[in-house]
Amino acid sequence: MDHYWKMRAFQVLRLLFVLAIIYLSIKVLQFVTPLIYPFILGFIIAIMINRPVNWIQKRANIPRWISVSIVLVIVILLVLGSITLLITQVVIEIGHLITVMPLYIQDAVNYLKHLITKEIITNFYDRIQLLYSSLDESYKTTIEENIGAALSKIAQTGTYLVNSFLKGLQSFLTSLPNTATVLVISTLASFFISKDFYKMKHKISSLVPPAVKDRSVRVLSDLKSALFGFVKAQFTLVSITGFIIIIGLLILRVDYAFTIGIIAGILDLLPLLGTGSVFVPWIIYLFIKQDFQLVIGLSILYAVVVVQRQIMEPKVVADNIGLDPLITLIALFVGLQLFGVIGLIIGPVAVVIINALMNAGVLRDIWTFIIGEQKA
Repeated sequence: MDHYWKMRAFQVLRLLFVLAIIYLSIKVLQFVTPLIYPFILGFIIAIMINRPVNWIQKRANIPRWISVSIVLVIVILLVLGSITLLITQVVIEIGHLITVMPLYIQDAVNYLKHLITKEIITNFYDRIQLLYSSLDESYKTTIEENIGAALSKIAQTGTYLVNSFLKGLQSFLTSLPNTATVLVISTLASFFISKDFYKMKHKISSLVPPAVKDRSVRVLSDLKSALFGFVKAQFTLVSITGFIIIIGLLILRVDYAFTIGIIAGILDLLPLLGTGSVFVPWIIYLFIKQDFQLVIGLSILYAVVVVQRQIMEPKVVADNIGLDPLITLIALFVGLQLFGVIGLIIGPVAVVIINALMNAGVLRDIWTFIIGEQKA
């Protein structure tokens, strides 16, 4: 019996030791990541361009640093060119929107004035005024206080929203120099990492014990394919959403279809907002304007976008990260419930990490260590 309790005590101690290691590792990552994230980004870029670099180096028979330079220049030109084309088109359409927006606003104001001056609204106002004048003074005072409090609350909310917008704009503008610095450092880091990629890989490999190296290679390989697959899946989903919206708006002959499609596609990354933040206010406005034909068209387009996103997301994510669609759907839902919007990323990533650790036998080894069994 004493031996049994001693064994249980050692198992508990080993479990606490494993939990302590995990906790300390998380804390170290939280501390170190903000200090070295440009170099982490550079490392990711180096991995992504490794195959093209190898191909050019082999085909052209040139030094690796030249091959790396060529690939980085091509990537930078493609990214800058794509951004320039998108921004140019969006700026043109936004300029047109800015020109016509006052007309839309004035049109809405005129419509509201017309609505307010209708006889039914006027009669309703007269009845309310008559009812109010017949109330007791104490009720009048209470109503006035409640109305005052409501107006004060509305003013406070408006002030808060304006201040939040201005602070967000200020933060964005002040972050631009830092963002540029990070991008330059990351690009330089990716150059040096990619140039000496295999030297660094061999050096690190020589310092790691064989048993740990085998497991690490398996885990990193699974994580690399799965995490890049997840990014690819999100890009695919956003692209599909934007494409459907642009085509749908062109069919409906809506102006500024390109800009609206891009904005809605980007917002599709934010599930609590999503494309609804564009379509819902737009549909309500058109309903008030009694443009029922466009209301029906936009409602159908919005329904198509929502349905295709719900159907395709688990399938696309699962295909790209190598998980069962049901498990992916569960991970998305649990992540959303536990962490909010960011949980839609944390959930699948956590499942990917757990799956990689299971495939490499790491979790099995940890469990064996905790229960104290010897490996055969």
